[in-house]
Amino acid sequence: MRRLLAMTALAVLTLAGCGDKAADTGASGTSAPASSAQAVTGKITVFAAASLTESFTKLGKDFEAAHPGVQVTFNFAGSSALAQQINQGAPADVFASAAPANMQQVTDATGPVTFVKNQLEIAVPKGNPGKITGLKDFTDANRKIALCAEQVPCGAAAKKVFTAAGLTAAPDTLEQDVKAALTKVRLGEVDAALVYRTDVKAAGDAVEGIEFPESDKAVNDYPIAVLGKAPNSAGAKAFVKYVLSDKGRAVLTDAGFATP
Repeated sequence: MRRLLAMTALAVLTLAGCGDKAADTGASGTSAPASSAQAVTGKITVFAAASLTESFTKLGKDFEAAHPGVQVTFNFAGSSALAQQINQGAPADVFASAAPANMQQVTDATGPVTFVKNQLEIAVPKGNPGKITGLKDFTDANRKIALCAEQVPCGAAAKKVFTAAGLTAAPDTLEQDVKAALTKVRLGEVDAALVYRTDVKAAGDAVEGIEFPESDKAVNDYPIAVLGKAPNSAGAKAFVKYVLSDKGRAVLTDAGFATP
């Protein structure tokens, strides 16, 4: 009799345990995917260097296509301005800088990773009306020259190449990001500007590019990071992962960026 009671109790406990598992799996009897908690949803806000405008716009569209319902929005500007905005509390999920120095200014950046490299090239209007041949022409006060301001990465890089060449530039205007400098060239307002190779390529037939040997003295590393106070942390991590993926690198390489 005791043996029969013990076996009955064991059966009851076993059934109870099965009932707990059934409750965990839900009415369908199948457990929810472990990744559901990390599903990418909502809006992802990316602050990115101006020189990333074309490539990141494409990456954003590709990412949205891969994650229906997700919206990727961008704030493109000079890296120094973006770092300042983030430090002042601007809501952002991801920061992609054109130089490590500006990334280091952002105390909220977590584990930045270098994802591409870039370097300078001389941009001139189509037809090269100013007859620019090299970096030395940037010292000619009779020519109209545009450079980036020193606090932004393209300006810091320009300073390095002029120092390496032993030249003193005579700019007519200092721009707050590389796209502004390029616009001066496209509109024919200057004879030349120092911009990134990727910007010359993105401009197509509107400008012409002139390479110069000193450019390899100021190769810029581009770091990207998820921000610690990201409103959409899961989305931010997914977007950064996509940028670092083979598909992301293919887009960036096609835009003219070099791999790290």
